[in-house]
Amino acid sequence: MKEAATKIANIKSKYERLGPFLNERAHRMWCAIEAEALGYGGVTAVQLATNVTRKTIHKGLNELKLEKIVEPERLRRKGGGRKRATENDPTLLKDLDELIEPATRGDPENPLRWSAKSTIKLTDELNKKGHIVTQPTIYNILKDQNYSLKANKKTKEGKADHPDRDAQFYHISEKVKEFQKHNNPVLSVDTKKKENIGNFKNNGEEWMPKGEWEEVNTHDFPDKELGKAAPYGIYDMTRNEGWVNVGISHDTAEFAVNSIRTYWNNVGKQNYENCTEIMVTADCGGSNSYKTRLWKFELQKLANEIGKSITVCHFPPGTSKWNKIEHRMFSFISQNWRGRPLVSLQTIVELIGNTKTKTGLKIYTSIDKNHYETGIKISDEEFESINIERSKFQGNWNYTIRPHSIS
Repeated sequence: MKEAATKIANIKSKYERLGPFLNERAHRMWCAIEAEALGYGGVTAVQLATNVTRKTIHKGLNELKLEKIVEPERLRRKGGGRKRATENDPTLLKDLDELIEPATRGDPENPLRWSAKSTIKLTDELNKKGHIVTQPTIYNILKDQNYSLKANKKTKEGKADHPDRDAQFYHISEKVKEFQKHNNPVLSVDTKKKENIGNFKNNGEEWMPKGEWEEVNTHDFPDKELGKAAPYGIYDMTRNEGWVNVGISHDTAEFAVNSIRTYWNNVGKQNYENCTEIMVTADCGGSNSYKTRLWKFELQKLANEIGKSITVCHFPPGTSKWNKIEHRMFSFISQNWRGRPLVSLQTIVELIGNTKTKTGLKIYTSIDKNHYETGIKISDEEFESINIERSKFQGNWNYTIRPHSIS
């Protein structure tokens, strides 16, 4: 007994002097070597002297036998260590995305995003769903998903925040889920900024040989013959596909609906052959404004043509950048043609069509050479003929236009 106690004391003395200089792997390897040298009872003696667990000592002994299982510069074998929370809980990331999606904010052309929800609130809601997570875990997951930390600061989005602004975001989110569940298309629509056609400066830079540059006009006055291009986009939120109808006339509600019609006749009806209705998300202004009678009147024509109901949800005033088409399509088009003069309509179409992303975005294009009149008035009689069903919640922003029944 006295000899065993002396061995333990010697090991303890060495460990106390050497321990502070050892990393995780060196600890277990040193303990394993001491235990191996002592022979029978060595593991017990080392465990008593160092308080290192028997499991760790045996792990070191196994590594000694297998020799090169761990490279010298590694502390653990590949794949060792605690698994990520998202690996142990496969539905965690999906549920977190669903909670964050309606409240995601950020510059469309900046890969960093930020959420209007705090990590504490997200953690509470995830735990209510049955997950076992902590606030630091959610914080780390958000960082991995390219969310950035923002200070508690007011942001100006339009003249004033509408009291139902946040509620509208969640209403749109729930509607999107409902339509996708039934395999009905969800389309995010908007007009991209009008662009001068011609040899004009386009903001941004691109790589080219040193000493070379693209020469462009010194002024930005529109070319009277070439005019301006108005790209109206339709983004399929489910399939990650887009359609851009490039117009050369005025950006009117008639042009906007015709762009949706062009998308549907060329792509939509093939992708959603058995769908029963279509959902459209749009901002509150421009050619697809909720205040524009012509927008609803033209949608009625389209609904009658295709025999599908069209549900429209508008984003609140001042929040157009939250529309998915801004983040998921238009931002990439802008990045693709930055620094390149848009010398012709064909150049614009080709640059849009060649836009690609890591997530597999596909964009199709068309040129709309129709002339669209401005100032078209819809009479009260015409407006009353629209078969519109307004939502109980914010009926001005949320409504469904159904086809007229055929007698």
